[in-house]
Amino acid sequence: MECKTMIPEKSLNYDLPDSYENIEKTLITADQILSDAVGNAKTLFHSPTVSSIEDSKIVSRVMVLREFDLEKRLMRFHTDYRAPKIKQFKNNSVASVVGYDPILKVQIKLQGNIEPHYQNSVTRNAWDGSTTRSKKCYSVKGGSSFKIDNPREYDLKDGNIDDGYINFAVLIFTFDSLEFLHLKSSGHRRAIHSWIDQHVESTWLVP
Repeated sequence: MECKTMIPEKSLNYDLPDSYENIEKTLITADQILSDAVGNAKTLFHSPTVSSIEDSKIVSRVMVLREFDLEKRLMRFHTDYRAPKIKQFKNNSVASVVGYDPILKVQIKLQGNIEPHYQNSVTRNAWDGSTTRSKKCYSVKGGSSFKIDNPREYDLKDGNIDDGYINFAVLIFTFDSLEFLHLKSSGHRRAIHSWIDQHVESTWLVP
């Protein structure tokens, strides 16, 4: 009988293997973790770190994962169209996404490209599926990360929720590699899965 990792109650909707000797299990587990993280704020994979390149600098930010689809190899994130990251991704689409949860003792790192979407069917479908609370964030005047004098002037205020759609954008991250790391005192396991022409190649790496 296979042992299972003990996870605090209600933090996950599935069981994880206690160890990884079959490389296919690392990809299966990554799929389970990231799929569950979309609607599960109890795991740190719900808010991974997304990094991009601006000129010669690496720029990172924590973002909420809104969708994960292993078959399509995509992740979806929401952002303000006025944010500096939009210009960064238009100039250079190369990006990485990484998450680590110390409770799971698992790190997942993905490499790929991000495409911004604005005022199209992708953004409309995402907007219609968002909560009222999420929509309110896009009604703030000004743009994300711009310098201001008084933060109180930019607090959320009551108004027409759908007015924020004009500032709403979607980032679609398409990945071509997924690296999985599981930490365990008796032996760490690291594997990388790379897609070439829809075919996945999986290899163990030194932890």
